[in-house]
Amino acid sequence: MNDRNTGVIREFRANRGVVTEAAGGHFKDTTVALVHHVGQRTGKEYVQPLLCMSDGGNYVLVGSNGGYGKEPLWVGNLEAMARTTIELGERTINVKPTVLRAGAEHDRLYAEFSKFWPDLRTYEKRTDRAFPVVVLEPIA
Repeated sequence: MNDRNTGVIREFRANRGVVTEAAGGHFKDTTVALVHHVGQRTGKEYVQPLLCMSDGGNYVLVGSNGGYGKEPLWVGNLEAMARTTIELGERTINVKPTVLRAGAEHDRLYAEFSKFWPDLRTYEKRTDRAFPVVVLEPIA
């Protein structure tokens, strides 16, 4: 894990899910989730701080990777998992991840996420890659 993520995770957990200073204030005034996933090749457990939007009872992530050409590894890791957990605020939630790469629901959620995080439109200009949308459905 890089130092940036370590700082975000530390601040998230110290402030009940609020991140304002870590990563140069990048996550100030937005919702961050700590997404747990397991590496497909390594089997190693990871915790990834990510912007997270709610949609009804579900949570939504976008695999933009800041507009870099390669898809973030966490997307494929979640795609291979039947269930995982996220930390949101003070709660730990069991979720079923579903990766959407195209279609009407992908497009609807992508448009909503673009409103939630307008920087997404800037990231699009950095690559020809389409960004996957990840839906996290809470499960018991």
